Amino acid sequence: MMQSNFKFAITGGIGSGKSTVAEIIRRQNYVVLSCDEIYKELLQRPEFIEKLGREFNGVINPDGTLNRGALSEKVFADTVALEKLNSITHPAIMEEVLKKTEGYRLSFTEVPLLFENGFESYFDGVIVVLRNLEDRIVAVSKRDKIAAENVILRVKSQFNYENCNFAKYYVIHNDGNFKELERKTAEILEKINVACVIND
Repeated sequence: MMQSNFKFAITGGIGSGKSTVAEIIRRQNYVVLSCDEIYKELLQRPEFIEKLGREFNGVINPDGTLNRGALSEKVFADTVALEKLNSITHPAIMEEVLKKTEGYRLSFTEVPLLFENGFESYFDGVIVVLRNLEDRIVAVSKRDKIAAENVILRVKSQFNYENCNFAKYYVIHNDGNFKELERKTAEILEKINVACVIND
């Protein structure tokens, strides 16, 4: 049976430029989703809020909305609570990705914690955006207006992109200007389209 629905993930470390690559692809009229945006959508849904309320006491406001501050406090520095939250949110996010990409021949989803959560199996392929560590630190420090030391701590808490073999994935090295990133992204899109035709 021929495959007519191809799903690709876009991932990379903090400050790598994965959101920029996602936006470049979106401008080419492809369907591009964001796991972060889907999560924000879920946090507005009454049934999802109720589910969180059943697991975490005191996280629902009197008007039925989610008290995000209270939820953050519940999982901050509590690995068991965080794992419980992730066990609820991550499958729900992936379920939404599958629903939203259904019916499209080719779609892309920006997935920040793809490798940390083992989400590769949900996709037909992965675009990994790599960038020099020093450039990532500078970019995030400038973007989030935080000290470089804090950025380094965030980088260290994530998947180690510096020492991995990404040979089986589509890799974009973000080591030039925006035009160069556009060109590299276009080359990857061409390769993906060819691969989809072969496997169609």
